[in-house]
Parts: sequence; C-alpha cells; structure tokens
Amino acid sequence: MGVGQNISAGNADWTFGKNVPDTFVEHIKVSVPLYESGHDLICQLSDYFVKPDSVVYEIGTSTGELIKKLADHSPNKPDVRWIGLDVEQAMVDAAKEHCSDVASIEILNEDARLYDMDKADLIVSYYTMQFISPRHRQELFDKIYERLNWGGAFILFEKVRGPDARFQDIVTQLYNDFKLRNGFAPEEMMEKTRSLKGILEPFSTQGNLDLMNRAGFEDIMSIQKYICFEGFLAIK
Repeated sequence: MGVGQNISAGNADWTFGKNVPDTFVEHIKVSVPLYESGHDLICQLSDYFVKPDSVVYEIGTSTGELIKKLADHSPNKPDVRWIGLDVEQAMVDAAKEHCSDVASIEILNEDARLYDMDKADLIVSYYTMQFISPRHRQELFDKIYERLNWGGAFILFEKVRGPDARFQDIVTQLYNDFKLRNGFAPEEMMEKTRSLKGILEPFSTQGNLDLMNRAGFEDIMSIQKYICFEGFLAIK
C-alpha cells in the first residue's frame, strides 16, 4: 500500500531499501517537522566540536544529505574525516552518489553496533535510534560514549513518546494534523502507521535521557523540540 511519495510498504513491513531512497528526501521533509532546520542547527553546533583533524560519524546516513551539509559547512577543515554508516545498501549507493564530489566523505555499508569506530569528536544520529531494536539500543549508546574523545559531542534527534497517555494522545493528534496539512491522505497516514509496527520504537524524552545517562553522559541539553520530535546535545 502507498504511504506517500510513491513509497509502498506492507503491514509491519517498512524498509529503507527497495525504491525508498528515490523519494526519501521528499517524503521525510513533509513527514518530520523542522527537518531541514535540524540539519542547519547541527551544522552550526559542529563548529564547537569539529577540529582540523577530527573524525565525525553519522549513524544512519540515509541518502547523505546531512553529512554532505556538515562537510560543506567546514570547507576550511579539509582533513576532517566524515564517515556515514548505514545498514541499507540502497541508501549507501544513494549517499555515495550524492556525496561523490566531496573527497573527505566516506559512506560505508556498516552496522554501527558492530563497526569498529575510530575515536571521534562528533557523532550524529538523526532520527535513526528509533529504528534500532530496544534490546540493542543501550549497547550502541554505550559504544558511542566510549568512542568519543573527551569533550566530544553526541547529537541525537528522535521521535519521542509523550510522558503519559494524555500527552501521547495530544501529540498523536497534533502530528496527524501536521501530516494532513502537508498533503498526506488519511489512507496514506494509516498505511504508514501499519507499516511501522514493531519497526519504529520511539522512547520518551526521559527514556532517551536514561539511555544517555547509563552510557556515561552527564552534560545533556535539549536543543530542539516540536511536539513529538526532539533533538539532544550530549557532551562527554
């Protein structure tokens, strides 16, 4: 069934492979509030952490939009290594094509949970952790903390649940209104929700803070919030 932008997905069968990369950027821009504003904010924040010899990772790089913006934002730091990781080969192929004119960007078909990351000054996860099974999530947060240099940053953007049933009902209705205003048909919204069952598993704001705290992060700040979409900055 269609979920918008010529993307099809069955019940509990959402995937980032197949033909999804073809219209992914178009789809996500009308699905996630402040999507591009979040990109801009991350680029501005990178100024505080990216050094001339830094290693920077993006976990779940999808089509490479953000990592290319980050590299283009720091043209005076040509020796920075920008490394995008993604488990979907179709996304990796799209990202490599998108970033082909930036020599300092490397896109890898790797699972961040298993990949041996070098020490980094910045690690970014932009709406990716919510798709990682909860049973593996803490393990990855722990790894991110361990692989950051002291003073390095982890920037996390996630869809978040409301803190209780009343708030969850409010944010769900407001998010549905947002998607309707952006042109989604009610049938597309329903099919997208059905396709994400058991695949998209967001935590609450506190749940994400708990993951970061358990990993070792103590200095954490919310940097962007719109209904059920939130960005965090955590510094080691």
